[in-house]
Amino acid sequence: MKPDTIPSNLMPNKQSTHPPRPLKAVILAAGAKSITEDGLPVLLQDLGGQKIIDYVTANAAQVVAPQDTYVVVGYRREAIQGRLGPGYRYVVQGEARGTGDAVRQLQPLLEDFDGDLLILYGDTPLFRPASIRGLINRHRLREANLTLLTAMADRPYPYGRVIRDSDGRIMDIIEEAQASARVKEIRELNVGAYVVSAQQIWPVLETLPPSPVDGEYRLTDSAHRLIHRGLNVESYQIYDPDEIQGINTRADLERAEFILQKRLFRPRWHEERNIIQFGTGGWRAVIGEGFTLQNVRRLCQALANDITRRGLERRGVLIGYDRRFLSDQAAEAAAEVFAGNNIHTILLTEDAPTPLINYATELVDAAFGLAFTASHNPPEWNGLKVFHGDGSLLLTEETDRIEDETNRLILADVVKIPLDVALAAGIVERRDFVNQYVDRVESFIDLEAIRKAGLKVVVDPMYGVGHLTLGIILNEARCRVTFIHERRNPLFGGRSPAPDLEALRMLRTVVREERFDLGLATDGDADRIALIDERGNYIHINDLLLLLYWYLHEVKGQRGGVVRNLATTHLLDRLAAAFGEQCIETPVGFKWITAGMVEHNALLGGESSGGLTVRGHILGKDGIFASALIIEMLAVTGKHVSELQELVWGITGRLHTAEDNLPATADMRIVVPQRVKALLAGGRAPYRVAGVSEADGTQIFFQPDDPQMASGSWALLRFSGTEPVLRILAEAETPEKARELVDWLKQGAATQPSRSLDPAR
Repeated sequence: MKPDTIPSNLMPNKQSTHPPRPLKAVILAAGAKSITEDGLPVLLQDLGGQKIIDYVTANAAQVVAPQDTYVVVGYRREAIQGRLGPGYRYVVQGEARGTGDAVRQLQPLLEDFDGDLLILYGDTPLFRPASIRGLINRHRLREANLTLLTAMADRPYPYGRVIRDSDGRIMDIIEEAQASARVKEIRELNVGAYVVSAQQIWPVLETLPPSPVDGEYRLTDSAHRLIHRGLNVESYQIYDPDEIQGINTRADLERAEFILQKRLFRPRWHEERNIIQFGTGGWRAVIGEGFTLQNVRRLCQALANDITRRGLERRGVLIGYDRRFLSDQAAEAAAEVFAGNNIHTILLTEDAPTPLINYATELVDAAFGLAFTASHNPPEWNGLKVFHGDGSLLLTEETDRIEDETNRLILADVVKIPLDVALAAGIVERRDFVNQYVDRVESFIDLEAIRKAGLKVVVDPMYGVGHLTLGIILNEARCRVTFIHERRNPLFGGRSPAPDLEALRMLRTVVREERFDLGLATDGDADRIALIDERGNYIHINDLLLLLYWYLHEVKGQRGGVVRNLATTHLLDRLAAAFGEQCIETPVGFKWITAGMVEHNALLGGESSGGLTVRGHILGKDGIFASALIIEMLAVTGKHVSELQELVWGITGRLHTAEDNLPATADMRIVVPQRVKALLAGGRAPYRVAGVSEADGTQIFFQPDDPQMASGSWALLRFSGTEPVLRILAEAETPEKARELVDWLKQGAATQPSRSLDPAR
């Protein structure tokens, strides 16, 4: 059927799409109020590292250029203009006669302007950018003369009430001072941001009478008059009551700080703002929200810029990836960017363990190594780990610099070429490092001892990338090895590929029922490990670190200290002391473990989340290597895991671990540290406190039960650097005491914060 024969009732509904009316912004910044002794205007008070006025101008800047932004100044106008700079248009309100009079000062300048004005109050800085965009969008789509920003308030505010008729149309705005008791019960407020037709507001302002309350000319009275003229008045409602917080007192300022901190810590806050942020284990984000190919390209452009500045293009980059959704596509997108920047790129031929990528980066001495993975995070996440040429993770000051540059870049700044062109030109090459990596691991392992032992081993790679390399090593060692969950599944069986007790039920069952000598598990990218003993018991990584340190030091005769993070067992301290060696403590994050190993030439480094490495191997955690080393330990000693545990505990004594992970809300990141301080200040700890550290989270040390022991039990609250999770850990002389400490912190400090914690309450 030809287009001209389509029945009219089936034709698309064409609506007129006039170009949007021109827009200018007006910021009211002439108020004479100050909340400090030095008389500094409210708008120049510090708020979250910026000035209050900065948040308002940032909201305006997303929709209009500075030259189309009119700032009405009066009180201390030199200070305001000095803060904002010369890019804005300044209008002076000579006498403080109210907000309506302030807007009226613009009429001589904009009398012929046939467009809309976005009017913002300088002391209301917490509107989200999306709220301002929503206000403007609704105004334009509804072809309104006036659009108000409104909110449903959960507590009293000194704002006008919005009165509507039975059909929901706005009939009036009644100010707080003029409202009856019944009107004050209305929850919908006019919160003080407007989009209005300039040609409609000027006549109203010309005839605007002063308020009978204080003689000022109020902008809200202008809105009242526009409504009663029968014009098209609309509203855009915001749903977060925090946005409407104005700042007129010190208490208001404290509450505004609280709100900003909540936003900063809100899960996905950075993703919603398209901000890339590194945690303790690289950059991680939810796929389709923050982890997008566009953001991958921006981040790789920042890395390419760094390489170019340092003249390291010929050293190039090495890029690998795991089995997660989008990992392979992200690796190819990254290769296109580096190639576009004349940087030689090695792209792995297939998915690979992160420790293999560590090793390959060191082998080729690349400027950077990249591993696209989110490690043990749930399947809806992905991310990127970035390594130095020696295979170690970037340190915080380095990732901060890369973050800053990435977040300043737009897609137009990205330089890339198609992958097929880059491959044909040789600027990108595909390479395989499986054999070299396997040889590296086997160079540390006594394969002959394993061959003689004839051990039966079952391995669960949790649908991740540990199967191929570990399978080669164990088969060459003549292990009787069985794999479960080895096929590729980007959903990881519907759960996080984290080798914890709950996730390894099947592995434990297989070990018990089929009488394996041990079970091993690696996480999604195979840099973490878990161990199941011959009886099907889950062996905590803390105990595994003790076993391996004992084995390396006492059986293999290697000397050196041990490095652990602050969340890892203090039994390592006791074992090191028994050997006459040093135990070094670091913050959480394996980058600090490897840095400590290099600085102190330590023998072993490990963390309670499942990562470890040994001196001379890669500067990163390696679940493949750790698995092979554990099997060697059993083969050489001829003992089961349970027997070795008893032997080592005979040296160190026992400490028991308990932990809980709680979803971390934005409020909790602010309130939990406050609650912990209150608990301790009030003397409400269940045991005598020996000390408190806030080096990384809040760690509380208790007096040991045995006065001859240098250390006793401890408890730690720490927000994860890779997930929106609050981790609560405790180590104590008995399992019951460890659980008691975790429960005490959960009940006293880590429960969902109540409304009474809000500074405004």
